[in-house]
Amino acid sequence: MGKFAGAEMVGLRINETEKLLAVYPNKPEGTDEEIEKAVKFWYYQQGCEAEEKMKNAYVDTLTEYEIKLMNKLYK
Repeated sequence: MGKFAGAEMVGLRINETEKLLAVYPNKPEGTDEEIEKAVKFWYYQQGCEAEEKMKNAYVDTLTEYEIKLMNKLYK
């Protein structure tokens, strides 16, 4: 069973602070490797500075609190 199995939402976190950098807008599907690749590809498409920011970030699941907050913001 993978790290992202059953995850409702994923995003990118900054290595040093573990704060969210971005929230992936789609439901994570596939293997851990496929999900990480999809999230990184999506983020790279967001802008020129994305490549530099990705050097200090990793793909992670969102906490229950973060999910509730995102649901409130986008409903």
